[in-house]
Amino acid sequence: MNGKTIGIIIVAVIVLLGGWFLFKGTPANAPIDRTAGTNNTTPVTGTTIAYTASGFSPAGITVPLGTTVTFVNQTSDRMWVGSAMHPTHEVYDGTATSEHCAAGYAGPVPFDQCALTANYTFTFTKAGDWKYHNHANAAHFGSVVVTP
Repeated sequence: MNGKTIGIIIVAVIVLLGGWFLFKGTPANAPIDRTAGTNNTTPVTGTTIAYTASGFSPAGITVPLGTTVTFVNQTSDRMWVGSAMHPTHEVYDGTATSEHCAAGYAGPVPFDQCALTANYTFTFTKAGDWKYHNHANAAHFGSVVVTP
């Protein structure tokens, strides 16, 4: 290889890296810092996930800790939002469906409807990547990433 070829390769690499940095973008909404101050319990509201004939939309979202998410059934099909893993739904709260859906359960609030409904609202109080699915149709699933 001659000097001209090496120069062209170096320029091409610089242009590609520059383009990547320029167009990689930033998140639409930066996470809210809920660790400062004394009032860290105010939930963020207004996040909605629609349940459609093709599944959840959007299927994946990222929200700050304390966000309330509403799942809205826009179909005539049945919707039962449950956390991973199907069919026990025990990942978010650490108990099985048979425990956290039982009458008189007094443990942590589960990420699980525990019944078929048209709408379901849940406030995420734990940071992490929380997978979910429609218990009535486990082929439809998604993920809520909760940032601290």
